[in-house]
Amino acid sequence: MSGISMPKPEAATLARRAEIVADMRIIVPGEGVVDTVNEMRAFESDGLTAYRQLPMVVVLPETVAQVSRLLKYCNERNIRVVPRGSGTSLSGGALPLEDAVLLVMSRFNRILEIDYPNRTVTAQPGVTNLGITTAVEQDGFYYAPDPSSQIACSIGGNVAENSGGVHCLKYGLTANNVLGIEMVLMNGAVVRLGGKHLDAEGYDLLGVMTGSEGLLGVVTEVTVRILQKPETARALLIGFPTSEEGGQCVADIIGAGIIPGGMEMMDGPAIRAAEDFVQAGYPLDVEALLIVELDGPAVEVDHLIGLVEAIANRNGATTCRISQSEQERLTFWAGRKAAFPAVGRISPDYYCMDGTIPRKELPRVLAGMRELSERYGLGVANVFHAGDGNLHPLILYDANKPGELEKAEAFGADILRLCVKVGGVLTGEHGVGVEKRDLMPEMFNDIDLDQQMRVKCAFDPNHLLNPGKVFPQLRRCAELGRMHVHRGHVAFPDIPRF
Repeated sequence: MSGISMPKPEAATLARRAEIVADMRIIVPGEGVVDTVNEMRAFESDGLTAYRQLPMVVVLPETVAQVSRLLKYCNERNIRVVPRGSGTSLSGGALPLEDAVLLVMSRFNRILEIDYPNRTVTAQPGVTNLGITTAVEQDGFYYAPDPSSQIACSIGGNVAENSGGVHCLKYGLTANNVLGIEMVLMNGAVVRLGGKHLDAEGYDLLGVMTGSEGLLGVVTEVTVRILQKPETARALLIGFPTSEEGGQCVADIIGAGIIPGGMEMMDGPAIRAAEDFVQAGYPLDVEALLIVELDGPAVEVDHLIGLVEAIANRNGATTCRISQSEQERLTFWAGRKAAFPAVGRISPDYYCMDGTIPRKELPRVLAGMRELSERYGLGVANVFHAGDGNLHPLILYDANKPGELEKAEAFGADILRLCVKVGGVLTGEHGVGVEKRDLMPEMFNDIDLDQQMRVKCAFDPNHLLNPGKVFPQLRRCAELGRMHVHRGHVAFPDIPRF
């Protein structure tokens, strides 16, 4: 795996593999255990396919009792566990380990309750994001967070990564829409946090779990908030000669007190790739395309459309189309939703980044990415949630050319450093995983990281859940403050750690 160091496999665990696999078959009978090399290939990576590693064994439980028994078994025998949802993570959060049980939650795929009076849905973690909306849309409801992978990504994975989507600007990320979870701790204990009520007493452990990337526990049930569909939703498709003008338009719309239901932006390479792929009617003579969706009562939407159009014109917009039907609105979004696979048609490989910046810094960061693109000699297509400053640069490279993956990784790391430099953060919704792990010291000092590690230790003192992810320190919980990785390097690299 290029440039990414992972925990050294435990020889004692690997020596007991046959025994562990046999015990897994007792805990999860039937076809829930996968242990042959060819069958495990399907699980060797997540959406960050640059990094691959076969697990020791794959286990697909179907009940909470099985998850509890499995985790308790592994905890008592010091066996590592990597939780996995649908495998759509783009930060390597579900990357397996050679000596770990890969705990796949895809068989937890049922919706348990739809409660319209309380406007909630309770679902198992393997239910897809879009599956929740599909279950309630006939009654005029929907689930607001909508990642581009919503047709495939699981709601449990959304909780692990605190996923967003095009409508998170107005309606919030997963953290703003999850009301309660059931989870299993590494020692097998089953815990409930939150519920259907608006807020929970005591510490915000639900907030701690949301975005914890599988390091603290395994989610087995999720209760989410559902919303009524707005009376009207219309979108504007606005083109600009430069990305800087488009970025300034975004800042001015928010500055005017307008909060669109969604506001997305694509640059020239992404526009052309999406149009070629979807034929959504995007203008090809612009270098920045803004999609602004406004929803609510019809009279309010009509008024806001006029305001947004005026702001766009003041920022040099050369084209502005306003959707006249629901089908046209969906067509505007179709290209944006398909932007990632569309870019895959113009480059042998691409590396999808994820950083977040203050909106006012959009022009500066876009200009900085162009300079980095020239420096590294690699193309970049930009697709991002413009309203909340969540960038998704797609770095174009060819993995078959020696050194290009490493160059793409370095390019991506410099983009994230730029995000932090202008007052932003390393991630918006993809998580840290292994991709950004060694960049954490760019944003946090040793005291910050030690405090975060203490939370990890409280839930998983033996560091068995998803080790090697998020934290750059090569250390166990008892060794806080020692053995730091700095810029991917550690002093005395031959000393065994983990």
